[in-house]
Amino acid sequence: MSHQRIPKRRAAMAAGGVVALGAAAILLPTANASQGGGSPDDAASAPRTLKAADASQLASRLAGLLGDTFAGSYYDSGAQRLVVNVAGGDDNPVVADAEKAGADVREVDHSMGELRGGARTLKSEASIPGTSWAIDPRTNRILVTADSTVTGDRWDRLESTVERLGSGMATVRKSAGTFRTFASGGDAVFGGGARCSLGFNVTAGDGSPAFLTAGHCGVAADRWSDAQGGQPTATVDRAVFPGAGDFALVTYDDPATDAPSEVNLGDRALPISRAAEATVGQEVFRMGSTTGLADGQVLGLDATVNYPEGTVTGLVQTDVCAEPGDSGGSLFTGDGLAIGLTSGGSGDCTVGGETFFQPVTTALDAVGATLGDGDTGAGDTGVADGTGAGHEDGSGPTGRRADGLAGGR
Repeated sequence: MSHQRIPKRRAAMAAGGVVALGAAAILLPTANASQGGGSPDDAASAPRTLKAADASQLASRLAGLLGDTFAGSYYDSGAQRLVVNVAGGDDNPVVADAEKAGADVREVDHSMGELRGGARTLKSEASIPGTSWAIDPRTNRILVTADSTVTGDRWDRLESTVERLGSGMATVRKSAGTFRTFASGGDAVFGGGARCSLGFNVTAGDGSPAFLTAGHCGVAADRWSDAQGGQPTATVDRAVFPGAGDFALVTYDDPATDAPSEVNLGDRALPISRAAEATVGQEVFRMGSTTGLADGQVLGLDATVNYPEGTVTGLVQTDVCAEPGDSGGSLFTGDGLAIGLTSGGSGDCTVGGETFFQPVTTALDAVGATLGDGDTGAGDTGVADGTGAGHEDGSGPTGRRADGLAGGR
């Protein structure tokens, strides 16, 4: 399938800025010591520049080793450093090892347990439609966002709940838009009058071809077609929304459907090798049927969003733009790693906003599917081309490709 119109915001990636997640050990021989004077011992213990791939794997390893003292981490793409937060961990011998491995360790006030406890309090006392929260490791606080509908008594309730969490535990900000899922009705029908976007082609647990999309799309319709008024070509197997996620597994009706693991960028296909976890500070790309290609950064993990339809947990928060019809579309890295499925948010691709994504890894685990064959070409059916979008008119963007995605990798 192709996309209906030129993206309003074209993704641009600076040289060397592509984020990919690869294998890394606790000690990284590929890390470059910071330049400057001092003894070799000083250089060995100083924060090092790290590739984002190495930083992500190092962060996962350190989280386990630091235990209760670990308070989150993020990737500083400008300095090319992994910043690891430690709460009350001065005597933890892993801190010294973390610094030798290339991490920039900083002491913070709030442990991850305290921050998660604050998030649980928000969930129990302030699950107000139009609000969201996620832990922000860069500020060591919970980032609470309220959209334009949160006013009056609801705003007072939110503010008082945040105040009770204690000084410096959370930050509240207002969003000019309104939190909503990004499905739209009557525009280009995929199923039941809803228009969404295909996320990633996968292989279901029984070996049949299938794809992932947003759960609120799967709840909206059981049967899906790649053309307005066309014959359905896929059937919803499982959909989760609202609740613990926003994802759906949709199986192709024809078991011989060729469903490659790739994202259609309009002028070329980007192979998708596997699924990966998101990292705060990571640069990511989104493809959707309304706005095409857009880029941005990961802002928070394990986000909770209170949509009008209900509360959804476990999402990834980003500053990537999206609009109605982009729901279910793919979030990925320039090196072809599947990160998320478009859920919803506020704003648009003219003024910007925040968008939340369902982690692909969680969705795959829940439905028992696998991703990443990458060996076959596009199938005959429109919804089987791995696009993250689809339209019946065969149109696509005519603008230039995103700089950082040109020419493959």
